Amino acid sequence: MTVLHSAPRYSPFDGVLETLTAALGADVVSAIEQHGEIVIHIVRERIVDVLRALRDTHEYQQLMDIAGADYPSRPERFEVVYCLLSLTKNHRLIVKVSTDEATPVPTVTGLWPNASWYEREVYDLYGVLFAGHPDLRRILTDYGFQGHPFRKDFPLTGYVELRYSEEDKRVVYEKVELAQDLRQFDFMSPWEGAHYVLPGDEKAEGNKA
Repeated sequence: MTVLHSAPRYSPFDGVLETLTAALGADVVSAIEQHGEIVIHIVRERIVDVLRALRDTHEYQQLMDIAGADYPSRPERFEVVYCLLSLTKNHRLIVKVSTDEATPVPTVTGLWPNASWYEREVYDLYGVLFAGHPDLRRILTDYGFQGHPFRKDFPLTGYVELRYSEEDKRVVYEKVELAQDLRQFDFMSPWEGAHYVLPGDEKAEGNKA
């Protein structure tokens, strides 16, 4: 287990990191206090027991959100991020687990019913599976959507597009066809790096003369 600290300074979390890591023991992969937050990385298979202990023993009563993150270069490319809130301590805690495309994460819907929609969102956007979820299906994309759009290797254009066909009198799916190649610009704004004069710029050039 790795426990890291930021530069010494006053913190509203004084002693919290040490208390939690000591209580959770071998379930902790790493822990850090940084940028005003405590982040604890947990063994995936132990996430339900850890979150139950945090809720019942350490007063993190509310599950505020579950998010995903994708790091394709890692053996376990996905992180599932649980954002907890303690009403009595008045601060938040971030808990993470790692997984891959094929390995499910245990559902926490038995601890917080609102986890159901959060886990469905992570499944929809990243393809992360949640073992024991009562209704794991897409929640934001269309039923016929292909792939998981928040993965780093998902194309910006998607795979298919849909439109209403007057001929068929229904919505039809078609392969994406671009009228022109997708262009990437490497400057920060339309006013930097462009090799043309924007409307109004000619007046500024005239004032310099």
